[in-house]
Amino acid sequence: MYPLRVGFGYDVHPLVSGRPLWVGGIRIEHPFGLQGHSDADVLIHAICDALLGAAALGDIGRHFPDTSAEYKDIDSKFILKRTAELIRQAGYSVGNIDTTVVAQAPRLAPHIPDMRTTLAPILRISVNELSIKATTTEQLGFAGRKEGIAAYAVALLFQSEGL
Repeated sequence: MYPLRVGFGYDVHPLVSGRPLWVGGIRIEHPFGLQGHSDADVLIHAICDALLGAAALGDIGRHFPDTSAEYKDIDSKFILKRTAELIRQAGYSVGNIDTTVVAQAPRLAPHIPDMRTTLAPILRISVNELSIKATTTEQLGFAGRKEGIAAYAVALLFQSEGL
């Protein structure tokens, strides 16, 4: 087993009316929310896939299937907490996470500090070890047409001492 592992995560959800918008563990006022089985927090889902990938534990769908009533409309912070527990059980700790959220609207930059302070404690890392960035696609593609939001994440894990 190598002491360092890197994982990559990606997620996308369509924007729809009638749902709250959750990104990075916080609710953002917006006329549209993300459609999904859970609360559809695209950023948390990308982070979970990066973490699970780095530990070679499969993907978010394997551990939290969208066919399970148990996860219907669940707060994705629970999924992140459980994913962090799986990572620790596999003998790893989170080194750092770097993410990018792709959305034409709403403007996410003002919410990034709250996202970081919400998610870092769940992951048992400092805010300085969690990078969250936001960008647009200059009105190109589904994100540019405001049809959905995507997120990318890269996670670095290191082998926990004593295991």
